[in-house]
Amino acid sequence: MTEPTGPRLFAAPDDIRAIGEAMLACTLPKESWTHEAHLSTCLWLLVERPDIDVDAQIGDLIRRYNVSVGGVNDATQGYHETITRAFVAGVRAYLARDVERDLLAAVNGLLAAPEGQRDWPLRFWSRERLFSPEARLGFVAPDLAPLPGG
Repeated sequence: MTEPTGPRLFAAPDDIRAIGEAMLACTLPKESWTHEAHLSTCLWLLVERPDIDVDAQIGDLIRRYNVSVGGVNDATQGYHETITRAFVAGVRAYLARDVERDLLAAVNGLLAAPEGQRDWPLRFWSRERLFSPEARLGFVAPDLAPLPGG
């Protein structure tokens, strides 16, 4: 990945695929599981991995990966159900309006789009609600505005 002033963009589509495959295989170094890696993996799964049901499997995939790098998934750390579901909805909304492009352009476009911003879920949830233990452990409906497609 390159390091511009905004989001860390990817240099090649194989970099995106490699991160996604390494996350699935639980071989991705913990420090490589960045915000950009999360979003690129989500988009890659939705676009290139029809064998994976993102809605049914994303939580287990991330929790398994977190444990593989020594993480804990509980009410205060690790996997966050509501944030994950928010970004899956955001990636889908982005893909629904994005013209057909290759994987690299799609991922880098997402990272520059509103749905790719770290604080994007705060358009829909208050900070208190989004960062509650309940929202980490299970999906909590937005309290500010409905999610796109929801």
